[in-house]
Amino acid sequence: MTKRRSRGDGGLRWDESRQRWVATLTVGYTPAGKRIVKKGTGKTKTEAKDKLREIIRDYEDGLTLAKGDVTVEQAVNDWLKYELSRRDKATYEAGQIMCRVHVIPALGKRKLRELSAQDVDKWLSGKAKTLSTSTLRLIRSYLNRSVRRAMARDLVKRNVVDLCSVPRGKDGRPSKALTLAQAEAVLRAAEGTRMYGYLVVALLTGARTEELRALTWDHVDLKGSPEAEPVVPPYVAVWRSVRTGGDTKTPKSRRTLALPQRAVDALKAQKTQQEEDKETAGERWQDHGLVFASTVGTPLDSHNVRRAFRLIIAKTDLDPKQWTPRELRHSFVSLLSDQGIPLDEISRLVGHRSTAVTELVYRLQIRPVLQEGATAMDRIFKSPGA
Repeated sequence: MTKRRSRGDGGLRWDESRQRWVATLTVGYTPAGKRIVKKGTGKTKTEAKDKLREIIRDYEDGLTLAKGDVTVEQAVNDWLKYELSRRDKATYEAGQIMCRVHVIPALGKRKLRELSAQDVDKWLSGKAKTLSTSTLRLIRSYLNRSVRRAMARDLVKRNVVDLCSVPRGKDGRPSKALTLAQAEAVLRAAEGTRMYGYLVVALLTGARTEELRALTWDHVDLKGSPEAEPVVPPYVAVWRSVRTGGDTKTPKSRRTLALPQRAVDALKAQKTQQEEDKETAGERWQDHGLVFASTVGTPLDSHNVRRAFRLIIAKTDLDPKQWTPRELRHSFVSLLSDQGIPLDEISRLVGHRSTAVTELVYRLQIRPVLQEGATAMDRIFKSPGA
């Protein structure tokens, strides 16, 4: 005698048209009283029963059933399209490249529900042979956020990426700074070029490249107010950047910096050069009010600046492949530290939230030997031979 199914076991029948066994289970009722039925199919009774058990387990766990055909590539593309695209253009483009190069080729064809922690560990371990730890952390974050979004949309039941840690990668390119002699050599090489004003202001104020590319003439005062009390020197108001919305990186990055005389002279020359550009361009001139712009007044992008900077570096004894514009900011910090400027003052000048950020980011540029304690102790405890 055939054993009767217990209540809650669901139904199992052969579907002639589909040539598959079909397992069904009523999981609840709609507010209108209509049954909510979930189905699982298989080529054999065993396969259909396994699907039925999975349905029951998911129902008891309160989990929505995930679509089995969604791939990692689809999840990553979905996150790029609907989440990362909300960020500024540079962040979005960088994220796209990283996902296209490092995430999708290795894991993209894997079905999302079949992605395992072992898959992710193996992927990260392989990437650790060629990528730095910070880059590994970044690509894991991209995958993690993609799977998390898919999980929130019931496309997968759990996020296995959360279970995986970032291995140690290759040592990244260490940050470095120009010495005073190297800095002078770079400025000499830039004299007479369109980049001279940019390089002088970057090196002598420590402003970020994203801040300088957004700097406008209405935020520059080349005269100051010498008759004021106290005297107001020439200055630049670093209040904007090329980030989305025009805001600076942090609220503390919004700052007003006095200009050294060499920077004042360079900006005066920059203004004269720009007037000549405007006259030459004629109707093609696009007036954005930018201090540093193209020959027709349009904004510079990071590639423009990097290319022009390396052409100047190539005129010195330095290797242009080893230097980028952001290291002018590192050089600013290093040169001030060498002159004994206190860390808290340097932190304010570069627009950091605290000295802890300055120490973390520019630890190689800060004078490594703290001498004040030893000097004081020498005064207090005289050496026996003194």
